[in-house]
Amino acid sequence: MSGERLAYRTCPLCEATCGLELTLAGDELQTIRGDRDDVFSHGFICPKGYALKELHADPDRVRTPLIRRPDGSFHRTTWDEAFELIAQRLVPLLAADRNAVAVYLGNPNAHLFENLLYLRVLARALGTRNIFSASTVDQFPKQMASALMFGTGTSVPVPDLDRTQHLLMLGANPLASNGSLMTAPDARGRLRALRASGGKLVVVDPRRSRTAEAADEHHFIRPGTDAHLLFALVHVLFAEGLADPGERLSGITDGIQTVRELAEPFTPEAAASVTRIEAGTIRRMARELAAADRAAVYGRIGTCTQEFGTLASWLVDVLNVLTGNLDREGGAMFPMAAAGHGNATGLPGRGRGARFGRWHSRVRGLPEIFGELPVACLAEEIETPGEGQIRALITSAGNPVVSTPNSGRLDRALGQLELMVSLDVYVNETTRHADVILPGPSPLRRSHYDLALYQFAVRNVAHYSPAALAPEPGVPDEWVTILRLTGVAAGLGPSADLSALDDSVARAAVERELSMPGSRIEGRDAEEVLAALEPRVGPERLLDLMLRAGPYGDAFAGEGDGLTLAALERAPHGIDLGALAPRLPDVLRTASGRIELAPEPVVADVARLRQSLAERNGHGLVLIGRRQLRSNNSWMHNLPVLVKGKPRCTLHVHPDDAARLELLDGEPARLRSRTGTVVAQVEVTDAIMPGVVSLPHGWGHDVDGTIQRVASENAGTNSNVLADELLLDPLSGNAVLNGIPVQVAPVRQPAAV
Repeated sequence: MSGERLAYRTCPLCEATCGLELTLAGDELQTIRGDRDDVFSHGFICPKGYALKELHADPDRVRTPLIRRPDGSFHRTTWDEAFELIAQRLVPLLAADRNAVAVYLGNPNAHLFENLLYLRVLARALGTRNIFSASTVDQFPKQMASALMFGTGTSVPVPDLDRTQHLLMLGANPLASNGSLMTAPDARGRLRALRASGGKLVVVDPRRSRTAEAADEHHFIRPGTDAHLLFALVHVLFAEGLADPGERLSGITDGIQTVRELAEPFTPEAAASVTRIEAGTIRRMARELAAADRAAVYGRIGTCTQEFGTLASWLVDVLNVLTGNLDREGGAMFPMAAAGHGNATGLPGRGRGARFGRWHSRVRGLPEIFGELPVACLAEEIETPGEGQIRALITSAGNPVVSTPNSGRLDRALGQLELMVSLDVYVNETTRHADVILPGPSPLRRSHYDLALYQFAVRNVAHYSPAALAPEPGVPDEWVTILRLTGVAAGLGPSADLSALDDSVARAAVERELSMPGSRIEGRDAEEVLAALEPRVGPERLLDLMLRAGPYGDAFAGEGDGLTLAALERAPHGIDLGALAPRLPDVLRTASGRIELAPEPVVADVARLRQSLAERNGHGLVLIGRRQLRSNNSWMHNLPVLVKGKPRCTLHVHPDDAARLELLDGEPARLRSRTGTVVAQVEVTDAIMPGVVSLPHGWGHDVDGTIQRVASENAGTNSNVLADELLLDPLSGNAVLNGIPVQVAPVRQPAAV
């Protein structure tokens, strides 16, 4: 067809950051295929990448601001009218109590660099301590453990997937997730290469996942007992003289002897009684891990979403240290992102360390972590009267009514708010409560840089994608919308000078970088740097600053050498910055300048784990979630290409449990927990261990008031109706979404007349 052109961009729909080749004719997207020249993904693409076309064209996608009428219906309005309403109702609430306004950030923001940069500006303008996000649903245990051990929450060691020879993986399913806190396009191909080279993949999971099916070895484990298994592996390393961090790690690590003492009660026999993995198998796993030339231990969402999430996350890297595999080729290594990495700025090797609990939630007294409160307490903070009660909520790209524990309670609580504003492209289970919905542009009409995900990549790369299509008339860039909200929150009104406000954001960022000890541009003239960033504005200006001041940047030297945004614009397939390389001790930002292998909060929590050895009887059914390749949490179910085929929101039940409970394959079953009741279709399978049942998360699109026709026709079951908001990992405040006690019974169909 005449007028066809190609555009290249990074897929924004999951953590793999795959390169896409788009064929466009005018404003019409015709085809999507993997970009074979992409420096990271080399042509790999999953079904979500193809779905970008349907997302762009989805008739249910919100394209103009919406205001909710008293009867619950929505009507279109202008941007000015929407912001006038927001200002009228938000400003008095802020004047009375700035903590009366809360913010919830959904995980799509991790894929939107403009949101990452400007939402923090909005949060500062609001001045509230009530910040919540999806991170306390699925990942803060790992980030907390990393911060306590290494100094920052983004100092998460990732497996050097392309060079390891032994990978022990717990609670992760990268063949479905495409990697999580481990950015790795084509995880299947990389794991196949590991095995083809003579390496070994060992998966520990209560379910025989797609990744487990592709492994050399799979071990079923009782949900919530990963920390017991990991401590038993540590015990064996010490008991058999296999713990050997090596001279380099030993010289910069504190707490090895403390860990040895803590591990003593966790014998393989003690762990076997709770994990259901035989003691002999545990000993063999430890010996093989210690004997491997290049090995890594990796745990993900299954190890985070449990009552011992921080302990399990910590023990993953305790094992990487004790086997000498931390920060070496083929082990668990620290990526060096081109921009935004807290462990690649400032003075190397030492920092302030991690500080948590600087404030607490009003009702339950739950501690702050990374500037946020646990989302499990959001409903009670809305419901409970008194000073600091949440009376207004701003959500960005999130659906907590589906994705957070005891979602039925939160659903009811949202109806009590005096104001709710949602930045979203759908009227979903959460945003149907909003008074105002402010849409963002199609992914094809916005630029893209994976500011967050490159912090966890298995190879150092950088890839910037300009917008493939011109802006849609009447739909501003989302950073402009966020900045306009910032103007309202800052008392500048709904018609603030956004250009001046953006200039102040850029100036503050420049001055912060110039005043940072150890910065590559420390002490430079602010006006000179700002002039060098012209004529860029908005997120591109901030990104260019971060790239140029970053570890690969030109440091504004003016010599044309070093990474800049202009250099990325000239490289549509991305720039390969090289394989992961050892970074210790420079990567550390702990106050001691050393690896803290036994941080005090973690050590104190081990007593709780030790006590559970005697308390756990393992009787009764427990519920776990599961990840699916065609889903990304709750926000991919309105696209026909991703929901077609047989129903995927089914309840996995082991044949033994099905027979005992008289459950039939394909028939409905009722699940009950402390918080609620749901009905789901049974799928009998030996891919789940006895005593465990599984529902995928992110479903439950059967409520009134949404505008998602495809999702409503494929509603599924909301597993978080069953999740208990009172069950948390006490260190991180993360919700317990795996190992939920449930009762299951058949739903008997009425007899035919």
